[in-house]
Amino acid sequence: MCSGCGFPQTAGHWSEAGTHDAHQRVRARFIRARKLNDILRSYGLTAYDDGVTPGIQIADRTGRVMIAADLRDVWTASEKLGGVVVDPLDPRFLAALA
Repeated sequence: MCSGCGFPQTAGHWSEAGTHDAHQRVRARFIRARKLNDILRSYGLTAYDDGVTPGIQIADRTGRVMIAADLRDVWTASEKLGGVVVDPLDPRFLAALA
């Protein structure tokens, strides 16, 4: 368990499949955070992953931050911070991921 945030350590995320070492896993986390930013930007939110803290930090424009343990939690945190339903499969946002 992380003494800073209280999240239990996880084995990894499916989006890190194919990574062979710690450097590649951290790089995959950064890429995932960048893709999440592409989706969440239109909701006035940002996603941040420093590569050290377990989870993804979701923040709104006022500075409120929630830490999401996984992608399911990202959408829950985004809805709480943004005050609207976030649909990651909305066709408008899928184009941003290409």
